[in-house]
Amino acid sequence: MSIIGLGEDGLAGLSGASRAALDGAEIVFGAPRHLELAQAEARGQAWPVPFDLSPLLARRGTRVAMLVSGDPFWFGAGGSITVHLSPAEWRAYPVAGTVSLVAARLGWRLEEVICLGLHAAPFARLRPVLARGVRVICTLRDGAAVAELGAWLDDNGFAATRVTVCEALGGPRERLRAGTAWDDVAAPVAVALDGADLPLDAGLPRASGLPDDLFRHDGQITKRPVRALTLSALAPRPGQVLWDIGGGSGSISVEWCLAGGVAHCIEAKASRAANIRANADAFGVAHRLSVITAQAPDGLDSLPSPDAVFIGGGGDTSLYEALWPLLPVGCRIVANGVTLETEAVLAQCHARHGGHLLRVDLAEATSLGGFRGWTAARPVVQWSVTR
Repeated sequence: MSIIGLGEDGLAGLSGASRAALDGAEIVFGAPRHLELAQAEARGQAWPVPFDLSPLLARRGTRVAMLVSGDPFWFGAGGSITVHLSPAEWRAYPVAGTVSLVAARLGWRLEEVICLGLHAAPFARLRPVLARGVRVICTLRDGAAVAELGAWLDDNGFAATRVTVCEALGGPRERLRAGTAWDDVAAPVAVALDGADLPLDAGLPRASGLPDDLFRHDGQITKRPVRALTLSALAPRPGQVLWDIGGGSGSISVEWCLAGGVAHCIEAKASRAANIRANADAFGVAHRLSVITAQAPDGLDSLPSPDAVFIGGGGDTSLYEALWPLLPVGCRIVANGVTLETEAVLAQCHARHGGHLLRVDLAEATSLGGFRGWTAARPVVQWSVTR
């Protein structure tokens, strides 16, 4: 199978090798626009709606061409098909994709740009990355999405972002325009976002411990200072899996996902589970965070094996007895407790399994008549250990 990247200039933009692969194919799969650009005619077969690779895979063993936009493996369909094939069954012929063309038109260093595919993802994916001085190139669903993106930027504190709308790059319909106030935008479309004029406090801080008021919660939330200490102990890394037991607001899971991980949040109360989902949506990490409405340890055995586990309410002895055998060697465990009963459980776990036992006493300066005094928070006992 030949995976052939195609630009808006159609056949004229193909290399000799790409053209030879296309000419030698018995059947050519692609979107109607691609089939027209490649002049596939009788050999052309449009993708079924909804999209399905089955017709292509059924042609295994024959000479097949698959037409995709630009670079097949840069927000392209190449990865969707190659997972079903052996390396000897396919060959890719990329051309410059939309992201590369935008950078080339604007003179941006591509290695310094964040690239996102928002043609099938929410605009909230921008929230963790947009900030002053940051440049982003993202694909969009269609022309109408440009105005929708503009409204999202205005509503989320990014109104000062410089926006360049890039339409049909690489072909005769190519057009670049600044701003978002357009009602005649042609697809395919991408936008370049430049945060040079954003205020210094725009976007999310990258250190652990985001402000509590950024989260939707009912009062059940790991407060900012304790959350920072907890995330430090959990030590998130890109791609790693967290079990967040007793999720509350999901603040630990959200920050774990912002660090590049994947989280599975277990919460017994449906109202709190709804808050967790709302927070995941708002922070643009819903694709990394799943919520299970259950009372742990129920539901844990169906989850992917974790790299770290957080027990927010401290848990009881029966939870740890059920949890410990489920965890792989090397898994990091962090548990916080505020009651005397939970403190006793965590002290027993420390005596049995080792690790670190930490007591955190925090106080905040508040008004005391015409003066100020310290108001102490409940002490938090934290047990952390590696399985």
